[in-house]
Amino acid sequence: MKKVLTVCLLSLCCAVQPAMAQSDAKAKSILEAVSKKINSLKSLKANFALHLAGANGKVNETKKGTFFLKGPKYHVVIGGQEIICDNKTVWTYNKEAKEVQVSNYNPNEQTLSPAKLFTNFYDKEYKYKYIGERKANGKTYNVVELTPTNNSKQFSKVELMVDKTSNTIAGGNIWQKNGNKYQYDISNFSPNANIPDTYFSFDSKAHPGVEVVDLR
Repeated sequence: MKKVLTVCLLSLCCAVQPAMAQSDAKAKSILEAVSKKINSLKSLKANFALHLAGANGKVNETKKGTFFLKGPKYHVVIGGQEIICDNKTVWTYNKEAKEVQVSNYNPNEQTLSPAKLFTNFYDKEYKYKYIGERKANGKTYNVVELTPTNNSKQFSKVELMVDKTSNTIAGGNIWQKNGNKYQYDISNFSPNANIPDTYFSFDSKAHPGVEVVDLR
């Protein structure tokens, strides 16, 4: 479950810079507006909630966390786990197990990582289309659907809800091929948050007793 949640939470970050080669004009204009807004920021911080509805109807779980972005660097905190990336190295820290796994950052192996969402991958890896407006919590959102062109991906489609006023992604849905569905919500969006660069690396000296598992 933790591995699945980790993959899905990495799709929550709201920065896109699409080239829009194979999408309709409406989806293109929406995502380009998001790109313009996010790329104008030096950094951002936001909270998120990830809700799982299992395919068998027996699993119903919610995870809450916070993510931080600064250029291609990111730091995601969810439950007792943290995923940290400085664009060269990825640290996956499990507080309960007192263990941190260290691996090289490889953008080609990322599914929908925050760093990857800063690049123009949409035109190569996804088909996307505008599917209409949706109202929730007194606001109106534009909804864009992404469908992977590579059948090896573990999810069949991703839905993005874009706030029409702020041009930021406020949530959406992820459908996995195993029948699970994830709903995610993004809140407390803080643009240009004061985040030190040291927050995007793991300091072993500041975590005495933590086992370092180097997978590089």
